[in-house]
Amino acid sequence: MNSNTISSLLSQLSIQNLNVIDATIPKSAYVQIDLSAANPDLKTFDTSSSKAWETYIINYLKIHNKQVAFGGYLEKRNLYNRSPYFASQTEVEQRNIHLGLDLWCPAETPVLACFEGVIHSFKNNTNFGDYGPTIILEHKIETKTFYTLYGHLSLDSLDSLKVGEKVSQGETLAYLGEASVNGDYAPHLHFQIIKDLQGNTGDYPGVCSLNDLEFYKGNTLDPVSVLRLD
Repeated sequence: MNSNTISSLLSQLSIQNLNVIDATIPKSAYVQIDLSAANPDLKTFDTSSSKAWETYIINYLKIHNKQVAFGGYLEKRNLYNRSPYFASQTEVEQRNIHLGLDLWCPAETPVLACFEGVIHSFKNNTNFGDYGPTIILEHKIETKTFYTLYGHLSLDSLDSLKVGEKVSQGETLAYLGEASVNGDYAPHLHFQIIKDLQGNTGDYPGVCSLNDLEFYKGNTLDPVSVLRLD
């Protein structure tokens, strides 16, 4: 696969008004949010609590008079420290660099297929701090294959899915889950564009270490640019 070709094709596609959540919410109702360690707001509440996170997100949206908070691609975060799933002995091996785009909005918000494709795989990733219910789509553009991952969904979103089933661009694929099923986070979508899935099914790393950053930077694309949020 020629990674530059994939990037070029997606750049051309991004001329469209692509959506991965409820298309009735205009992009003008989105606001960027910083969840890195540099954000002083994160020292004002218990970041180990999904309920406290949800309150913070709700208040952030209210202050900015918006409906969706977005961000996080290649952002270094401390919020994963609460989970042994991401733990490591050394700083360079600590998995704390986010590889997808997060869109923070209420549970049960519709999740849309960004591109036409087929259902590659799905799984409920139940580790604490993991994706929870997850769907991966496979896409082909001009003979090139790539994948999109949708994480932190509702449990019902996995019902009746079939591998290989066709999905139309903009079709409602799933709904956002609440903290009790989504890995214990405030409701949000983790959306990731992956060039090579490396044999994974229903799962793919959404957070990496500094040691592995260069590889994952090369194997993922910036969803902010694709969705024209920059």
